[in-house]
Amino acid sequence: MTEAVRLARRVIELTGCSRSEAELYVQGGWVTVDGVVVEAPQHPVTDEVVALLPGARPEPAEPATLLLHKPAGFDMASGPEAALALLAPENRWPDDGSGWRLLRRYFHRLAPAMAIDPEASGLVIYSQDGRVLRKLAEDGNKLEQEWLVDVEGELAPYGWNRLVSGTKFDGWPVAPFKVSWQSEQRLRFAIKGVRPGLLQHLCAEVGLKATAMRRLRLGRIGLSKMPAGQWRYLPVSERF
Repeated sequence: MTEAVRLARRVIELTGCSRSEAELYVQGGWVTVDGVVVEAPQHPVTDEVVALLPGARPEPAEPATLLLHKPAGFDMASGPEAALALLAPENRWPDDGSGWRLLRRYFHRLAPAMAIDPEASGLVIYSQDGRVLRKLAEDGNKLEQEWLVDVEGELAPYGWNRLVSGTKFDGWPVAPFKVSWQSEQRLRFAIKGVRPGLLQHLCAEVGLKATAMRRLRLGRIGLSKMPAGQWRYLPVSERF
């Protein structure tokens, strides 16, 4: 049996590249050991077949941003372990057209952004990319969000006029928004600056009780037809 060596060293022997390039090949998910992608440069190999995938590039991997259809009842404040149970490889949306490969590195150090109420469902963001997280933290309130809200009860007299003419929440004016009926028991909101409890408050102000809420869109990024509990990558070409 051949003496075990680090995978990065075997890549150097295979390609003649430098040590730093070998580590980038491995960390970028471009190296297979007996047909299985291995992302750890220190992984020991002996007589296994080591190969580079087609299109391999010794470049640092871009940080990933994942878009999740959060199911109702999941609390984004419950910690990273709970989130990773949803952001598991087997929950990737089969119709994800981002072109991103499924690599372990993309599931490390994910942070949530633009959280929604635990009882709400819909589009939420988890990202490794500090640029994305900073952008959403600084400018998130400027992004229009599209929501569907199921309601029950009777609209109060003159309630619609009061709703669309402006109101306050927690003592602060609510930015102008659009609202329309999607059905007899469903409202569609196009609104900015959504905070926990805001949509329930707007409904209660006019005699309605919000029974279910789903975020369909955040800025230019839509939920599309992705089912609850599944996720997809944010393509490089898409911006909030």
